Amino acid sequence: MSSSAPEWQAMSKLVSQVYAKADAEPFREPVDWKALGLFDYPQVIKKPMDLGLIKKKLHENKYKSIHDAADDVRLIWKNCMTYNADGSDFYNLAQTMAKKFEEKFEKLCAQNEVAAAAGGGDGGAAASGGSGVAEEPTIEEKRAFAKSLYKIGKDDLGKVIMDLDVKCPKALIKNSAEDEVEINVDLISPAAFAEVREFVNEKVAEAGGAAGGKKKKTAKRARNQ
Repeated sequence: MSSSAPEWQAMSKLVSQVYAKADAEPFREPVDWKALGLFDYPQVIKKPMDLGLIKKKLHENKYKSIHDAADDVRLIWKNCMTYNADGSDFYNLAQTMAKKFEEKFEKLCAQNEVAAAAGGGDGGAAASGGSGVAEEPTIEEKRAFAKSLYKIGKDDLGKVIMDLDVKCPKALIKNSAEDEVEINVDLISPAAFAEVREFVNEKVAEAGGAAGGKKKKTAKRARNQ
């Protein structure tokens, strides 16, 4: 798609705005893990990403859709929240910036009549009403997903919660007093549901359907009303 199209210009502007924020300073360039002494960083973070690289890829028309670019922005926050401890300054910063980005990106898509991506970056974008629109999951699909959450391990469950916290925070019911997080399946957006369901199904298949452990902060895994 041509970078002169309105949605591409809007996406480039949005990334530049994020880049220019004072709080974005840690995310503008690749993490210099050697200089920082973070020698486990390459083992923990398999696909590093930074705002400078995203700006460069946008300028060079490397993305197939603006959703691909948005996925790279999300990867920055996800990497930060994966490497840093929950509740740490960097974790909280990434969480805050992720939510603000999603709000602005959703508005950008609405203003430019760009449909929500049905899945990850490979799905591409579609014009409003096109095949890229994620369909509302059925009750049976929601129930099956809720049950499958009990079949994955605590680390994978943590990734599901982290992904939802970035892409659909309204689906998480947090109880800080008891250090629990409950997933309300009915509140997961269709696009986010498609992504997390695909991830969970893959993990269930890998584990052969074996039940996983319980993760702290997830005593109640899912609620399907």
